[in-house]
Amino acid sequence: MIRSRIIATGSYAPPKVLTNFDLEKMVETSDEWIISRSGIRERRIAEKNTSTSDLGTQAALRALEMAGLAPEDLDFIITGTNSPDMFFPCTGCFIQAKIGAKKAAAFDVSAGCTSFIHALSLADKFIKEDPSRKVMVLGAEIMSKVTDWTDRGTCVLFGDGAGAIILAGEEGERGILSTHLHSDGALWELLYMPGGGSANPSSHETVDKGMHYIKMAGNQLFKVAVRALADVSQEALKYNRLKSQDIDIMIPHQANTRIIEAAAKLISFPMEKVFLNIEKYGNTSSATIPIAMDEVQREGKVKAGDLMLLCSFGTGVTWGSAVIRW
Repeated sequence: MIRSRIIATGSYAPPKVLTNFDLEKMVETSDEWIISRSGIRERRIAEKNTSTSDLGTQAALRALEMAGLAPEDLDFIITGTNSPDMFFPCTGCFIQAKIGAKKAAAFDVSAGCTSFIHALSLADKFIKEDPSRKVMVLGAEIMSKVTDWTDRGTCVLFGDGAGAIILAGEEGERGILSTHLHSDGALWELLYMPGGGSANPSSHETVDKGMHYIKMAGNQLFKVAVRALADVSQEALKYNRLKSQDIDIMIPHQANTRIIEAAAKLISFPMEKVFLNIEKYGNTSSATIPIAMDEVQREGKVKAGDLMLLCSFGTGVTWGSAVIRW
């Protein structure tokens, strides 16, 4: 059987660090309050003249270096993002140009924080069509530029960063075993940014009303996220005839430690097998999972043959999971 195997990873976070103590000077909050409710201690913030494709480019180059590939070897570049450089062209095309991947077809996926898993699912299908293909999948975000830094309910949560993986076809059992995708558009008002699109085109009024910033119903979103993450993780396990104890490492979307703990409890998954890096990056939306995948790879926390469970939840609302044999 041909599977899509991860042959390389890469990630990048801007050097500027914004700590909880820095936020104490900006809004009415505290380090203790933020940690107890989210698990976040600090986050990375991009400079004013930096774009999402700049972060994605750095992650892409690091993945190519690990794979020993040239940019021209790539057939597809699929970028998950909710903070694109522009409405169009797509951010993937900017990344393609910046790394010189002239042969690759590039496009973006916008499915909230679940965008990376959606992109991963598409990449898997491209490789199953033609196992000779090399596909790069990215999650790249600059959430700081769509964050209202006067809203203590959201500004403490988000950060900037990018992660990338490269997939190639390979015979055997290693690679993506399955992906599982869901959405419920009726719940869109739990997390959204109202301004800038065709529903509310950019104007002085939309700017004055703060419509170009994230809006979130935190308490309601928390409950929906916990159940969705648990359900989609259980779906992935059942599909592959696995039990929680068969999984070597879980990488969930790094949105909130309490959400992750609650979801893990529902499927009887031990927290010691859950990888967390939210304390140093915050919620980087579609970039959280690929950044974490790069860290576990480079830190030697995953080895050939290990079973990895990915799960995510985001605006839309969307949720998804994947099982990978490393």
